[in-house]
Amino acid sequence: MRLAEICEINMGQSPESSSYNESGEGMPFFQGNADFGELHPKVRIWCNAPTKIAECGDILISVRAPIGALNIADKQCCIGRGLAALTVNETLCDPKYLWYGLECKVDELNSKGTGSTFKAINKKTLAETEMPLPPLEEQRRIAALLDKISDLIAKRRAQLDKLDLLVKARFVEMFGDPSVNTRWLTMKLSQLGELNRGVSKHRPRNDPRLLGGTYPLIQTGDVSNSGLYILSYSSTYSELGLEQSRLWKSGTLCITIAANIAQTSILTFDACFPDSVVGFVPNDNTNSVFIHYWFSFFQKILEEQAPQVAQKNINLKILSDLDVIVPPYTLQETFSVFVSHVQKSKLMIQQSLDKLETLKKAMMQQYFG
Repeated sequence: MRLAEICEINMGQSPESSSYNESGEGMPFFQGNADFGELHPKVRIWCNAPTKIAECGDILISVRAPIGALNIADKQCCIGRGLAALTVNETLCDPKYLWYGLECKVDELNSKGTGSTFKAINKKTLAETEMPLPPLEEQRRIAALLDKISDLIAKRRAQLDKLDLLVKARFVEMFGDPSVNTRWLTMKLSQLGELNRGVSKHRPRNDPRLLGGTYPLIQTGDVSNSGLYILSYSSTYSELGLEQSRLWKSGTLCITIAANIAQTSILTFDACFPDSVVGFVPNDNTNSVFIHYWFSFFQKILEEQAPQVAQKNINLKILSDLDVIVPPYTLQETFSVFVSHVQKSKLMIQQSLDKLETLKKAMMQQYFG
C-alpha cells in the first residue's frame, strides 16, 4: 500500500528566522535530522510563529541528506523543510511497524533523492513509497519481534560504551588527567618516536592505475571509525600506487590531521595512507596503546583549535610540539595489558552485536522486502 494511504504526510517549512529564540518562547522547532536524538529530537531552538506543526507521536523523517533518518515527536513541535511528519492511520497500520518499514526503505529513498549540493526527496516520492501491509495483528507481532532484537542490540552497544568508559577511567586512575598533569615529566611527541605524514604523490581518483593491488590503503575515515585498532580496509594500492607512497608497519599509530582532527587508531597490518594521516612509530619511552588513549583527552581541544579553510586541519608541527606525559614504561605496559583484557571482552560483545544486527537485517528484508 502507498504511504499516502497509510498516513498523513506533512512536509516541513521553516518559519521566519525572526521568530527563532533560545528562551523557550513558543513551540520547539526542529530544522532537520541534526536535531534528532536516539528516539526523540532534542530541543535547541523555539519559534513563536510556527508554520508547519507536527503532533506528539508523529514519525519525523529526514527528507534532506541524510535522507530517511527517523525520530518520534514527543511533543507538539514546528518542523523545518528538512523534515516531514507522518501521522499514522492506526486503524490501518501499527506505528512501530511503519517505523521499521521506513528503516528498511532508507536506501530506496536515498536513491530517489535529487539535488546537486544536498540530495532531497519531495512529498510525491514519500507518498508513492510502497509498504507491505498485513493484518494489524500480524503487524504488531512483527513489530514486537523487531523490538526485542532492537533492545538486545541497544544493550550490546551500551555494554561496549561502558567498557570504553572503564578504560578511560583506568587511564585517569593510573596517570591522572593528562590535561592537568602535575605528576609526570613530559616530552614532545616527536621525541617519543618517528612522526611523519603519509605519502601519496598523486591522487588515486585521478589515476585508476594506482589502485586495485594488494597493498592496503587507509583513509581518514578508516582511522576515525575504527576505535583502538584498524582491523579492515576497503581500498588498496597497486605496485604503481605503492611506488609513489610508503608502506607503514603493523603497530603504527595513525593520526588524522584533516577533516576528522586527531582521531587515532593502530594498524593491525602493513598499510599505506595519504598525507591527511600522520604515522607515529613509538620508541622505547612509550607505546601506541598509551598514546592512543592519551590523545583521547586532547582530541576535542585540538579540533577546536584547528584552523579552518575549506576544511579543518592541523599540521605536523602542531603534533610534533605536543607535550606528552611520560610515566615509567612498565606502568604504561600494565595499562596496555589491562586494555588487552578489555578488548577481549569487547570482541565477544561485538560478535554478539554483529549476529544480532545480521538477524535484524534479514528479518527486515523478509518482512519489508
